[in-house]
Amino acid sequence: MAEETKPQKSDTAAKAKKAKAKKEKPPALEDKPFTEFIKQHFIPSLEKAFAEEGIDDMDLQFAKEPIPIEGAPQNDPCWQVKGSWEDDLFQFNLYFPDENIKGQKGFSFSTNGAKPSILESFMIDERKVSLGLMVLYTLQRLNGEKLLTRN
Repeated sequence: MAEETKPQKSDTAAKAKKAKAKKEKPPALEDKPFTEFIKQHFIPSLEKAFAEEGIDDMDLQFAKEPIPIEGAPQNDPCWQVKGSWEDDLFQFNLYFPDENIKGQKGFSFSTNGAKPSILESFMIDERKVSLGLMVLYTLQRLNGEKLLTRN
């Protein structure tokens, strides 16, 4: 009788390693470094969403600045996504004091070029933060103030 050949350990290990390499997923967008995620994914997605709402003059900026609300700590600048449209008639700010999309987030808005007066929490109940949810919540928040569409 012919002797059966058994796969050698090195062949089996190589196949297992190859199978494992195929299963590895690229990191999720939300797992990218904070500034990279905001600049390369969130801001472009937000611009697109505003364009779909008919706002084509949205000016979005990303900067680390003090919070522009009276009474807020001015010594601790934090990352902000700042948006304005209709020649600065409407403005909003999203604040990221933890420099992490999964950390604390704040929101403020103002109209007619005034400084915002209230800092509100933003997306506090979400266990999982995704690009789509961040865009959706931004639009919902602005719609809640009737800044995107009028009744």
